[in-house]
Amino acid sequence: MTVSLRGGFERRKGCLVFYFTGQLDAYSEKQFTDFVNDVFSANQLPMVIDLTKIDFIDSSGLGAMVHTVKQCKKLKRSFVVVGNARVIQTIKLVRLEDFLHLVPDLDTALTKLAA
Repeated sequence: MTVSLRGGFERRKGCLVFYFTGQLDAYSEKQFTDFVNDVFSANQLPMVIDLTKIDFIDSSGLGAMVHTVKQCKKLKRSFVVVGNARVIQTIKLVRLEDFLHLVPDLDTALTKLAA
């Protein structure tokens, strides 16, 4: 991860939960994509991308999210994205909320994937 983006993952309720803090932008999108792909390829679990602690996301960050979702769809893996008010506003502005399976919080995400 870069100085502007930190992250990790854990297994919760049969899902991979990725969590990130900082900025998902042109400077960090490659590290984001590489990190998610490395963990993703080693696990077959549904995944949640938790962006609730992201301070800023730009078009490069959104592009990284779209790339990740396309990988999930290609491999028929379930996924959900969780965001804070700022991230949700940005995602809705570019009308990606349905494509990214955006939900309001982690509990909703885990419940949705367990169903």
